[in-house]
Amino acid sequence: MPPLTLPRQHARTARFKLGIPRDFTISPDGARVVFLRSSAGDDPVNRLWTLTVATGQERLLVDPGTPSGATLSDAERARRERTRERASGIVAYATDAAVTKAVYALDGELHTVDLLTGAITPLGAAGSDPRLDPAGQHVAHVSDGALHVDGRPVLTPDGPEVTWGLPEHVAAESMARHRGYWWAPDGKRLLVARVDNAGVSKWHLSEPADPGRPPRTMAYPAAGTGNADVTLWLTTLAGERTEVMWDRTAFEYVAAVSWTGQGLLVLVQSRDQRTTRVLAADPETGATTLLREDTDAAWLELVPGAPDRTARGELVWTVDRDDTRRLMVGDDLVTPPGLQVLRILAVDGDTVLAQCCDEPTERHLYSYSRAEGLVRVTSEPGLHTGTRAGGVTLVVTRTLEGHGVRVTVTDGRASTRIGSNGAVPVLRPKVELVSLGKRELRGAIMFPTGHVPGSRRLPVLLNPYAGPMGALVLRGLDDFAVSQWFADQGFAVLVVDGRGTPGRGPAWERAIHLDKLSAALEDQADALHAAAGRFPDLDLGRVAIRGWSYGGYLAAAAVLRHPDVFHAAIAGAPVTDARLYDTHWQERYLGHPDQHPEAYDRSSIVADAPNLRRPLMLLHGLADDNVFAAHTLRLSAALLAAGRPHTVLPLSGVSHMAAQEDVAENLLLLERDFLHRNLPQRFPDDSAT
Repeated sequence: MPPLTLPRQHARTARFKLGIPRDFTISPDGARVVFLRSSAGDDPVNRLWTLTVATGQERLLVDPGTPSGATLSDAERARRERTRERASGIVAYATDAAVTKAVYALDGELHTVDLLTGAITPLGAAGSDPRLDPAGQHVAHVSDGALHVDGRPVLTPDGPEVTWGLPEHVAAESMARHRGYWWAPDGKRLLVARVDNAGVSKWHLSEPADPGRPPRTMAYPAAGTGNADVTLWLTTLAGERTEVMWDRTAFEYVAAVSWTGQGLLVLVQSRDQRTTRVLAADPETGATTLLREDTDAAWLELVPGAPDRTARGELVWTVDRDDTRRLMVGDDLVTPPGLQVLRILAVDGDTVLAQCCDEPTERHLYSYSRAEGLVRVTSEPGLHTGTRAGGVTLVVTRTLEGHGVRVTVTDGRASTRIGSNGAVPVLRPKVELVSLGKRELRGAIMFPTGHVPGSRRLPVLLNPYAGPMGALVLRGLDDFAVSQWFADQGFAVLVVDGRGTPGRGPAWERAIHLDKLSAALEDQADALHAAAGRFPDLDLGRVAIRGWSYGGYLAAAAVLRHPDVFHAAIAGAPVTDARLYDTHWQERYLGHPDQHPEAYDRSSIVADAPNLRRPLMLLHGLADDNVFAAHTLRLSAALLAAGRPHTVLPLSGVSHMAAQEDVAENLLLLERDFLHRNLPQRFPDDSAT
């Protein structure tokens, strides 16, 4: 058997995500933690586990074995695509308030499990997104666009394109709102989103390799076109419903919902995303009261976990002040200038747990309460996330010094660990984090294993994402495995986070307002030259750039607009026409295309096709329902019309990211070969891992 190579391992382990514990729930008494984990780093089948905090003992509750491969519902398939879910078995679960019972779907069939005894009960129903009421007496789920409770339809579609209890496309894709219904704390009613896609453009995905298969039609709101009509309804278990009222003309986006014992909060946002309102809704009448309104001249970033309330009823929110996204509890700003709040992870009584950073390459946990003030929970350099309940804090840690993750559960007196089965990469990245140029751009540089400085000059490969909501230069070792593999093929690999990426404050994020390319490309070029000044082995006469999604967009733009700097590019799933991406995401940065057509022109690259004079490889999944293959096909058509040679690799059956092991592995090998052909060098042995 041939040795396991990094490309094969990277594909087989779903980018080293399999086997790692995830989706943690802590019981309100702090006694146990529920979580998902598969048995190995190459095992996609998630099982449901509990940890007893006092003893550190883990217990397997549900082992689904090998899933049957049953056909997924359209709603579940869409959910998995949106969340880039590559696991199988149990991929999600929900518990009652006491965390004594859980509900989950397995091959679409619903089950509950007693978290104390391990007893499993099939429910005899099929659907998606099952959720228990807080008391654990009722189960709601969605099937065929209808909301069901205890197997009985409560709200059914009242129009041909209406669904109940599901998020619309932009909510799940751009707002990180992946659910469409919420139980009341007393379990007597639910808040349910009604989505009507009648006014949304219909796009079609076909499989050219199977011409007999009918195309899949989906509602896709491209920039400047109509959004889904989203309303919220309060319903009893008998289906008696009351609409939640607000100015939907001015605020058409439902960004977030929080329903706790302290009340029902709804966050709504204007179409231009310059104004948000936090509303308190009356669970009886549906009337709403304005709690606060925020505005910004560019856009307002949605912070996961906000809004919420503490046990004493104080609003948990974030405010952009002093070029810092700051935590607000009640009327008080409780985090200092310079400490950027990235997300609210948990509200445990009157204690708020947040993920923050004051150094863009790290992520740390902070807690705040009136009694203790602001407390830094983590100190080890690295990436920390987690949750908290019942006075117990769970911390998930990744560092640049070691592989995998470390999960620590602390109750204030003692700590215990949850084991990880994640795979260890067959190579160890040797990463140097650097600060480059006048903007102190954060970068990571890697050289071939064993490279001796001064021994030879190396072609350079930039490997960015460098877009909104996506930092890559972070202190997590395994995330650099692919970059190190490319380095071991004979390159100096440079990863750079420029303006527009998160973690450096609102002004840094908004530097791309109305122009998503100029600052991003300038930062990549500036970082490249600064790195060459610091590392003389970098050969600026042989520079390539590769990326996927926003990174692919940036890579294609680099050779089209700056061929003097970038000499070859690989662009995977690039957004080439800004008008072909969704409303909420694209209009946040570029405004409405009717009001700012020049911004869309500046940020699109199809018109740049005649400028191509460098090698360009375009890769795109034909089943991509996030960045449609039309982006690559339109750019390719424009290049052909201009007589510009280029390479296009259409990926049959592949969505936004390749999940198929052979495809994902061979893509990396094909990319390497393309770079070897177009940046001549002395090749290492092709069998290198």
